[in-house]
Amino acid sequence: MAHLGGVGSPSVVSADMSETAQPVTLSTRSAAAPGPPLDPADARKAIRAAEAALLDDRRELSAAEIETLSRVPDESVPSLAALAHEVRLAWCGPEVEVEGILSVKTGGCPEDCHFCSQSASFDTPVKATPFLDTEEVLAAARETAELGASEFCIVLAVKGPDERTLGRILELVPLIREETGLNLAVSAGILTDDQARRLAEGGVHRYNHNLETARSHFSKVVTTHSWEDRWNTCELVRRNGMELCCGVLLGMGETPAQRLELLAELREIDPTEVPVNFLNPRPGTPLGDAPIVGALEAIRWIALFRLALPGVILRYAGGREITLRELQALGLTSGINALIVGNYLTTLGRSPADDLQMLEDLHMPVGVLGKVF
Repeated sequence: MAHLGGVGSPSVVSADMSETAQPVTLSTRSAAAPGPPLDPADARKAIRAAEAALLDDRRELSAAEIETLSRVPDESVPSLAALAHEVRLAWCGPEVEVEGILSVKTGGCPEDCHFCSQSASFDTPVKATPFLDTEEVLAAARETAELGASEFCIVLAVKGPDERTLGRILELVPLIREETGLNLAVSAGILTDDQARRLAEGGVHRYNHNLETARSHFSKVVTTHSWEDRWNTCELVRRNGMELCCGVLLGMGETPAQRLELLAELREIDPTEVPVNFLNPRPGTPLGDAPIVGALEAIRWIALFRLALPGVILRYAGGREITLRELQALGLTSGINALIVGNYLTTLGRSPADDLQMLEDLHMPVGVLGKVF
């Protein structure tokens, strides 16, 4: 696709909380450190027990069961991934949902998300640009529709939508739907209750707002707003009838215990879609020199996210190209059932033709998905 791409899944920006937002009522707390690695025999037992729970009993795993699975040794990760693929097929079906995203307002964001090259706080190559013209947005949406995608997400690097920005979004949504037939998603930072209501009434199908990382780790990667700010917007999205897309960004120095904590938080907020991003370090950002997540580690956590969230749309998002390289097909047989095609927000993806060929090679049909309840 011809438009700009980015570091993660659509939401890398935020905004001030409204007085109308409700307080966080999260019951989960920071997770304890996982126990020691399992030996191969105990790993096989844990994987078989999870298989019985998810496929035979069709019940979700407990937090303790997920923690145990997180400790399987490296040699057991392929077995974990194979189970995750079976769970994906049994709970969600064979279809894969394809989405294109477009940065309609790039750069100049006042927030200091340490992973994001669009922050005005850091000296990065990404500079602020104005809102794209309507025809530019429609052209990108048409390209997305021609690929067979069902979702199109417009993304704004803003603290949050002011009235002018919200009005512009509400003008674009019906135009794109009428022109392309695509479902429309929006990522525009933290919302007030009134803004969430107006977006829902205006035809926004899905709103993206990522938790990014665990509550206990969040202040180490963002200081200009809180994790609770993000949580409250996620609640407003659901309360006003939009589907919630709530993603994660792995590789920002979080511990395995904090990844388990994040999983528990996602299970509580109950999103329709979870984009899984891996940090692609951006020059000039505080995380610009962070190590890249290893391929086997990425497969382990893709599988764990599927096993912990069996009914969600689990989407391949930013960073997969550098983390998994030639193993990207393996992620699609480890629990993934959706992907962003083309470019992201400020980084390039691989060609849509390559992704569509990968789906064809794996005999995975493109379809429209929803959360399994």
